[in-house]
Amino acid sequence: MVATGILLNAVFVTRHVSAPRKSATLQPSSFTKHNSSFNGRCQVAFKEYVSGNILFKSTKKLNRRAFRQNIATSASTAGAGNLIDGKVIAKDVREEIRIELEQIKAETGKSPGLAVVLVGARKDSQSYVRSKKKACAEAGILSFGTDLPDDVTEEELLKVVREYNADPSVHGILVQLPLPKHINEERILNEVSYEKDVDGFHPLNMGYLAQRGRDPLYVACTPKGCIELLERSGVEIAGKTAVVIGRSNIVGMPACLLLQRRDATVTVIHSKTPNAEELTRQADIVIAACGRTEMVRGSWIKPGAAVIDVGINAVEDASKKSGYRLVGDVCFDECVKVAGAITPVPGGVGPMTIAMLLKNTLEGFKRSL
Repeated sequence: MVATGILLNAVFVTRHVSAPRKSATLQPSSFTKHNSSFNGRCQVAFKEYVSGNILFKSTKKLNRRAFRQNIATSASTAGAGNLIDGKVIAKDVREEIRIELEQIKAETGKSPGLAVVLVGARKDSQSYVRSKKKACAEAGILSFGTDLPDDVTEEELLKVVREYNADPSVHGILVQLPLPKHINEERILNEVSYEKDVDGFHPLNMGYLAQRGRDPLYVACTPKGCIELLERSGVEIAGKTAVVIGRSNIVGMPACLLLQRRDATVTVIHSKTPNAEELTRQADIVIAACGRTEMVRGSWIKPGAAVIDVGINAVEDASKKSGYRLVGDVCFDECVKVAGAITPVPGGVGPMTIAMLLKNTLEGFKRSL
């Protein structure tokens, strides 16, 4: 094993990115004519957006000005007082982590370690590794990593995970998803030690999260970041009505359970919910994580509600040099006029994911002392 860097599990990105569109009537067949090049331009943008460290100078395919203009447009449209700035909050969290780890190291001489197992070699993932390695270095977290070929056997991969499980210098382990089809993903994830599962995907962590009176060691980074955004923005959760749109194991369900733990009354909306708009309109808090471009319209939002948009979707935009802009699962331009607080895309939930990964690693490290 070689100390090479870290990689945040980006599965929530790949499962929530919608294909680019020209209009509501664009047919799937038209995507295939140009989407390979479009996706090539966008893929790294999605990865860097999540990290909060947008490294546009690393590739000529990405347009820094267009991306920043998209952030500025969201901020100016929102007006003062109701924009939940994920970049600012994530920066605060990371600085708090850095200071605490600095103090612990001064007292104990020890530092936390985060290990990542990556199967295969994707250029977007390589860029992603660099940004996470930088985040760990800034926070004072040691990075470990093992890169394996696409044809690695399941037993070889399990061996690497077990070695990290047994390594006392490693306090958190990530296995990058998705894995090749010949590998049983569930078996690999279950092999990660419950005490080092900084992704929060282990059945024990998910199970304890669902039980009253029991606490998981880790909570999945993205939903944990959503709650952090609400709490640090002064949004009251206890006694409120909340709607979570989407029921994935990595965002929707953990977000629902976290809200319930804070005494919200929660409704989960999914593809079979017949009256999604009606239910959403009753909510004081909305977390949208359905992977459908701008599905939540202004008419869905209760006046003054807090809206957290987890989605990341590419929409064609001829006015941008890059040819696209990023939007969420919420129609920001409509919902910002109604909501009391709202996250933009980009610059909302994305930067919080890496911050929560660092926070999970810190928590695991402190338990080991």
